[in-house]
Amino acid sequence: MTPSLLRQFWHFVEHAQVARLLSLDDRALQGWLVTQFSHVYPLEHHQRSHLERYISSRLSLIREVVSDRVPHALGDRPS
Repeated sequence: MTPSLLRQFWHFVEHAQVARLLSLDDRALQGWLVTQFSHVYPLEHHQRSHLERYISSRLSLIREVVSDRVPHALGDRPS
């Protein structure tokens, strides 16, 4: 995967719906991310395959990034 595609992917993750991402199991999360990302950023077949493997190897990190957004997604602001 190119650095540009990786940046686009992480930008996509950081702006995706928190509740949606956290409600999915690993397999569903991977499928949802690949499908939704490829709607925004059309991928060639080999890019899609690379993205699927990349997401599979980074599911824990993706969940951590999304979980860190929960207070912000709910409108809470630190005091």
